[in-house]
Amino acid sequence: MTNEAIPSLLSGGHIRASVNGALGLITLARPEAMNALSVAMVRDLTQVLKHWAQHPQVQAVVLMGQGRDAQTPVFCAGGDIRFFHRAALARDPDLAAFFTEEYALSHLIHHFPKPTIALMDGVVMGGGMGLAQGAKLRVVSERSRLAMPETQIGFFPDVGGGWFLGQLPGHVGEWLALTGQTLGAGDAVELGLADVFVPAQEWDALLDRLQGAPQPHAEHVVATVMERAELAPDAEHLAHRARIDRLFGQADLGSILNAVSADQGDAWGSDVLQQLQHNSPLMMAVSLALVRRARRLGLADCLRLERVLAHQCFASHQAGGHSETVEGIRALAVDKDRMPRWQPPTVADLKASAVEAFFADPWPTGGHPLAGLA
Repeated sequence: MTNEAIPSLLSGGHIRASVNGALGLITLARPEAMNALSVAMVRDLTQVLKHWAQHPQVQAVVLMGQGRDAQTPVFCAGGDIRFFHRAALARDPDLAAFFTEEYALSHLIHHFPKPTIALMDGVVMGGGMGLAQGAKLRVVSERSRLAMPETQIGFFPDVGGGWFLGQLPGHVGEWLALTGQTLGAGDAVELGLADVFVPAQEWDALLDRLQGAPQPHAEHVVATVMERAELAPDAEHLAHRARIDRLFGQADLGSILNAVSADQGDAWGSDVLQQLQHNSPLMMAVSLALVRRARRLGLADCLRLERVLAHQCFASHQAGGHSETVEGIRALAVDKDRMPRWQPPTVADLKASAVEAFFADPWPTGGHPLAGLA
């Protein structure tokens, strides 16, 4: 397969791949779905990146999302949750394949042998964070909105989310995993989830240069980005760091909720409490355990653990029982009543055994679908 053999449009046009000198450019081009990832998109991204990793002409790679006319831009809003819902109901084997291949793609980006640059303009959530956090240079603007909001749909911060949230200072990882809090550019840079701030007014010129001006080598690509970099805006949540550590450093989910409930008196505390009360109690507990376990794991082991959790999120539905994830997606994106029927409905009703069951590996020794990750 040569560079010329890569079509410019992949996944029915949802992935665009092109080469400009030494630069390989990948655009997520599904703006009508906020560039949400499908199975086909994950497979084509993997194919292109593996090819470019071996191709001597391509010395650097840029990942970006197609914009939306007169709307907030989007890098990637995550996996296609409507597909998750349909596939779970239909017992479609592509559901399992999606998570296996998406996690392997995240691992590939983290270990890519050439400089990768993620242009994280606009919405960057869930699977979008999984793509971007493996990049060597992560670029944001004042329009950037970063989050791992999975507990809001009865899921958990996956695609390496347990690992990169676990690397954050103090107990910030627990705060972001449990609440799904959205971060702007200032907080993203301050916390280490982004590297460079480029003002929105510079993005059109930046994209024009990356796509149209000669890019003779990797250093030139990086310089093209860095020459437009400025100091990031102030972090909005920096003043609450000690408070976050105190509240989310508690021993368990019940203690965290009690601490937050007792810490009211301003808008920040009220927002945190409201977020926690809205999300799935079971999946908040699973997410808390994931982030804390992931601090002792390397990326590959964390991705393997997350693949176990992803399996368990749908296994109960496959067996005819309740799935927090299927129910959460129904409430948010299918029926859109925003009234999920969580089981159990409160943190007080949560049993430790239900949380531990999520971490039980369903595959025999050596049979894990991500066993080959180094």
